[in-house]
Amino acid sequence: MAQNKLTQRSPIYWIPSTWFAMGLPFVALAAASAIMYKNLGVSDSQIAFWTSLIMLPWTLKPLWGPFLEMYKTKKFFVYATQILTGLLFGLVGLSLQLDHFFSVSIAVLAIIALSASTHDIAADGVYLNELNAKSQATFVGWQGAFYNIAKVFSGGVLVYLAGELENKLGIANAWMIVMFAYGIIMLLLGFYNMKMLPDSEKVQSVNSAKESLSTLKDVIITFFQKKNIWFSLAFIVFYRFAEGQAIKITPLFFKASRAEGGLGLTTSQIGVLYGVFGAIAFVLGSIAAGYFVSNKGLTKKTLLILCCFFNLPFAAYAFLAITLPTSQLIIGTAVAIEYFGYGFGFVGLILFMMQNIAPGKYKMAHYAFGSGLMNLGFMIPSMVSGFVSDYLGYKEFFIWVMIATIPAFLVTWLVPLQKVEEEVED
Repeated sequence: MAQNKLTQRSPIYWIPSTWFAMGLPFVALAAASAIMYKNLGVSDSQIAFWTSLIMLPWTLKPLWGPFLEMYKTKKFFVYATQILTGLLFGLVGLSLQLDHFFSVSIAVLAIIALSASTHDIAADGVYLNELNAKSQATFVGWQGAFYNIAKVFSGGVLVYLAGELENKLGIANAWMIVMFAYGIIMLLLGFYNMKMLPDSEKVQSVNSAKESLSTLKDVIITFFQKKNIWFSLAFIVFYRFAEGQAIKITPLFFKASRAEGGLGLTTSQIGVLYGVFGAIAFVLGSIAAGYFVSNKGLTKKTLLILCCFFNLPFAAYAFLAITLPTSQLIIGTAVAIEYFGYGFGFVGLILFMMQNIAPGKYKMAHYAFGSGLMNLGFMIPSMVSGFVSDYLGYKEFFIWVMIATIPAFLVTWLVPLQKVEEEVED
């Protein structure tokens, strides 16, 4: 359970850096790598399938969560995996110089996914165990803000850098440098958090693999015994069903030539779209969502509004695919609309898991289960999105994405919500 006292060092010293480190590798694997492989001549279907499949550890991470209790502390696993991830990004950069760069780099990215998902388990555990309920609500906005700042930084700043370097050094060398940049940032975050994360003792510990397996079994059983759990699972899986498809294909659509039905943008232009238009819109959306949720709370009405903000902005990409504008302002406005909606609407998913999935005896493990299944709702649509896009074409694909938002609205309308004051017994 959460401690009722504040830690000696304010959470503001470690939450931003930890959640930035959580977001950076996830976005690198889910989005930036797609642009990299597109520029290196890999097909859309291969890109979508493999860069989605390597995200599997974020779905399976609850299975090894209890075993982390056998060694060291959650703080150790946070900074250790940040350092390991940094070193692995360096290997990805080097692998781009090989003849079989795709298979080698994808394999290393898969190991990064394993390291980064383990990091997320430990980071969530530190957050849930170090902060009481009031502090958790206070700092949830900081979580989301820096996680998504990492998203904008990865998809904007670093992609723009890659685009500029491509013209001077060539594609492989440019992305090698960018992968090195990912690695250096993660290393610096790891050494910083080694000092800044709280040094509290473990809340729960296990001493053997047998005890870990027993704990895992109890975690799974009690998770599926939660009230209205199947409604809750349907919600967290289908809330991102459309996003999982759109987010993977959008940068490929931006990059594809106009003869192929794309916008024919350069890598640098894509970086500006995400790093300027997307960044500003996301910050505004996140701030607006913070005020909205703090004033209204998480009710059926507010959750439906958050779902609308999260899903309806994908219509902006359908508009781009249909009209194929050349104006950077029009394209940037469409990106801004989607990012504002993402920043605003994602809060609903996080608060839902905190209030309806996590409470109980195994708060960290059940939150990990929830976030893992949430990622499944993102990963599976992403894996098939390339094949669907190749079959339909970009215009029809983004029209399909709008149809794919319907399940999110249905589950949001039907899911029961738990009162915040209610204490859940597993």
